[in-house]
Formats: sequence, C-alpha cells, structure tokens
Amino acid sequence: MITVVGTGTGRAPADGVLAGVLADALAGAELVVGGRRHLEAVPLPDGAERVVLGPLAPALDTIEEYAGEDRPVVVLASGDPGFFGIVRVLAERFGPERLDVQPGVSSVAAAFARVGLPWDDAVVVSAHGRELRTAVNVCRARAKTAVLTGPGAGPAELGAALAGEDRVLVVASGLGSAAERVERVTPQEAAARDWGPAVSVVLCLDESRALGPVRTVAGPGERPAGWALDEAEFAHRDSMITKFEVRALALARLGPRPGDLVWDVGAGSGSVAVECARLGAAAVAVEKAPDGVERIRANAAAHGVDVRVVQGAAPDALDGLADDPDAVFVGGGGRELPAIVGVCARRARRAVVVAMAALDRVPAVRTALTGAGFSCDGVLLQSSRLAPLPGDVTRLAATNPVFLLWGVRRPLDREGVAQ
Repeated sequence: MITVVGTGTGRAPADGVLAGVLADALAGAELVVGGRRHLEAVPLPDGAERVVLGPLAPALDTIEEYAGEDRPVVVLASGDPGFFGIVRVLAERFGPERLDVQPGVSSVAAAFARVGLPWDDAVVVSAHGRELRTAVNVCRARAKTAVLTGPGAGPAELGAALAGEDRVLVVASGLGSAAERVERVTPQEAAARDWGPAVSVVLCLDESRALGPVRTVAGPGERPAGWALDEAEFAHRDSMITKFEVRALALARLGPRPGDLVWDVGAGSGSVAVECARLGAAAVAVEKAPDGVERIRANAAAHGVDVRVVQGAAPDALDGLADDPDAVFVGGGGRELPAIVGVCARRARRAVVVAMAALDRVPAVRTALTGAGFSCDGVLLQSSRLAPLPGDVTRLAATNPVFLLWGVRRPLDREGVAQ
C-alpha cells in the first residue's frame, strides 16, 4: 500500500489520531515523499529514501519502483490530499485500491473556520497551474468563493483582476503553522502587496451575502429549474426585451457556465446577462440609456445574481472592458451594428450571438463574424403564441420575426491558421 497522510492546516496537526497514524506509517516506510517543509517537520526512519516533491514524474517513477516490490511508501501532503491534491494523480497511476489515505483538515475548511463562516454554500476553484481568469470569473459571479492559489496566481494577481468589484479577500497564509496569518483586505490592497509563497488559500466574499440560506446540496446551489424566462420576469420598457424563444436559442449558443465571462451588449433590460449569471457565468451588461442601466440592476437584484453594468454606447464603451469575454450577445440594431459585432468578434474567445430584426443588417453582420475567423450560422425565428379569445377559445398570435446569427471561433491548425 501507498500511505498518503495529510497534515499541516489544523490547529494541532501533530496531535490525536492522525499523529499516531503518521508515526506508524513512517516507522515502517522505506520511501517518504513530500514537500520540503513536510519532510523537515517529521522524523524520518533510518535508511528510508527521501524524495522532495518538485516535478511529479520523477517522484511517481520512484514510487512505482518501491510499490512494485511491495516496499512501504509514505506520501506527505497538506490538509486533505483528496481535495485538489495528490490523491488524484496517485489513483490514476497506481489505482485507488493501492492507496491508504489519511486526510487532515483541508486548507479551505480551515480558512472558513478561522473567519467563522460555514462553507457548504461556497464554490472552490483552483488557480494552481491553471488559468487565473476562471477563478476571477467565479469570484465575480458568486458571493462566496475559495481560491487555491499558485505561482503567478496569488492574492496580488487575484486582487488586481477584481479591482473595483464589491468583494473582500481573506488571505490565509501558513495555516496550521506558527507563522499563520489570516487577513481581510480589499482587492486593491491585495494587489499592492507581495504576499510571498506561504499563502494557503484566498476566500473571496460578498460579505452582505456571506451567510447564505441553508442548503440541501453543497456548493453554490442547484442549477436553475428553468431558463429562457418569460418576459414578465423582467422589468422592461415598451416590450424592448429579447423574447424568451430567441433567448432560449441564444443561451444555447452562448453556452454560459461557471468560470466564463459573458458580455450582453445593447442589453436593454439585461435579460440575457441575468440568465447567463443564473447559469453561473460572470456577466457584464453594456447599455447606453440611464433608465436601462437602472432596470438591469433591478432585474439582477430581483433574480439574486451579480451583473456588472457599464453605461455607454458600443463599440466605444467596450474599450473600457479589460478582460476578453468567452461569449458575447449583441442585441438591438442601428448602423453601428456591424462595427460592434466586429469588435466583439475580435475579442470573444468562443462565440458571438447576434439578434436583429432588420434583414438589411444580416449580410454585414455575417461578414463581420467570418472576417474575424468565426464559422457562422443562423436562423430566422418566427413563433406564434397561444392567446385567449372570448368564448373560452384560443388563437395563435404571431411574434415579430428575429434573425439570430452566431459565430463560433474556428480552431487553429499547427501553423496557427483557422481551420
């Protein structure tokens, strides 16, 4: 068996049952693998080989040599090694049946305990060895997020990306050690500091919603029971709102998900932005009319989601958005529509969806999408809704036809040319 012991984030990691398990495992170990600080914190048996974790491949090869000869192996890790930890790699390489995992307190559990908050409604995202933008967008979209940090993705980088957001960062460093620190800072304060390598985890909180409702399912809550909500679910002006039939297909093509950033340009009521936020994406609504801006904020609040609202006319207003979106919805029309779509297509990482009522705009919009390297498709949506008539009978009432075009970014070949 390969014994995996997690230590280091509890108040007393060397006490109790876990200490006995660790001592027994180490007593018979012929190979001990772990980070340098883990190896220096425990007494190693005489004659045991020590491997300091750096690149995983050499360490795994050495473990395989010992395990293949039935020689006892101990792997030391922080906290709960089955939670974004080394257990996944070991199970993939050697099989879960070969592992004896003895978890400690995870850094996430310890950090929330230090600030006295439950975390059954938190979202946990790892930025260790991954793109920081996913963690940033989850922090924007959710009221309670724990971010596991890494080189180049620490509190300073997270704070810089979240500057201006209504969030508090709780930076937990050296959890379980004599040098433990737990500090509350604004994103701007986090960005201005050098935090060093001891950061364990960063909590990103909207403190006004840090104590969420009691949950039956752990995490941010169940997915919405439905989407493409009826227009009556949103405040809007003179029926200036993307109809639910159009919104349903637009959402399908946008594909909003946790970790994504979606723009709703020419947002009007913000119905598309709100629905994307309900599905877990970070959403930005761009709207030029002051009364429209207030409606979007009211609609977001009514549905319990965060939507960043930017007042201004596209395409110029888009220059102030520093982060490129994963997907963009463009509504409305006007002579600027092809230029707006062109700007959005140059910046979108995955998809652009455009809704328009005027046939005359379709060719120019299609050209803007294909010219930016997107494959383009579209439909004319015409629907008729049931409408009551006197005498307890029903007729079909036609809605205005809408063209929906969508562009999907083509993958690049080895020479960097769109396929």
